[in-house]
Amino acid sequence: MADYQVRFQTITVGSTDYLIRSLLDNQQFFDPRGEAEKAGISSAGWPLFGQVWPSARVLAKMMDGFNLVGKRVLEIGAGLGLASLVVHKRQGDITVSDRHPLSHSFLKENLLLNHLGPMAYQHGNWDEANPALGKFDLIIGSDVLYERDQPAVLAAFIERHSADTAEVLIVDPNRGNRPAFRRAMAGLGYLYNETSADCTLADGEDYKGHFLHFHRSRKLAA
Repeated sequence: MADYQVRFQTITVGSTDYLIRSLLDNQQFFDPRGEAEKAGISSAGWPLFGQVWPSARVLAKMMDGFNLVGKRVLEIGAGLGLASLVVHKRQGDITVSDRHPLSHSFLKENLLLNHLGPMAYQHGNWDEANPALGKFDLIIGSDVLYERDQPAVLAAFIERHSADTAEVLIVDPNRGNRPAFRRAMAGLGYLYNETSADCTLADGEDYKGHFLHFHRSRKLAA
C-alpha cells in the first residue's frame, strides 16, 4: 500500500475544469525501492512532482489557445502534466516526460478522472540518452530552471529532441538561472524572445514570471 496521501482539486483552464489528483502537501515521501534516489531525487525533492505549481497553470493557460496544428509536442519535467492534459483534450499530438517514478501513474489517474484517452509517456531524465523519445516540433515546460546545473543539461536535452525546425516555450517564475539557460540555448543556435507572463490565475492568485520563447531552424541556417 502506498504510504503517501493525496487530494483532489479542480483546476480551471480557460472554460474547462480539470479534476486533478495530486499529493496532499510537500511533506509526502514514499520511495521503498529507492527508484527516486537512483534518479537523483532527494527526499525533500520527492513530493515536488505531485503539486500543481503556479507556472504549470500559466503554461496550461497558454496551451489552451496555442496553435498546435501539425506539431508534435513534448512537455519536459511535466510532473502532473496539467499542460499536457490541456493539449491532449484539444486533440494535440502530445508526449509527456518526467524523471519521477510516480509521474506516469498519477498522469494515468488524471486521464481517467477527466475522461480522456491514453497519452504517450516517456521517462525524461535530462542526463540520460533516450533515443526512443524521438524529436519534436514544440517543446514546453514550466519552472524547470530551479537548480544551478540545469541550464546546460536541459539545453543539451532539448537539442537532442528538437526537430529541424523547432519551438521551445518555457514558463519561468523569474528564477536566477534564466540567463545561463538563454546563453546555453544561444550557443546551440536558438533565437530568443522573452515576454512577461504576469497574470492573475483563475483562483485569484497573482503570478509573476516570464515566457522564454526559443526558435531554431536548421533549414534556414543552411
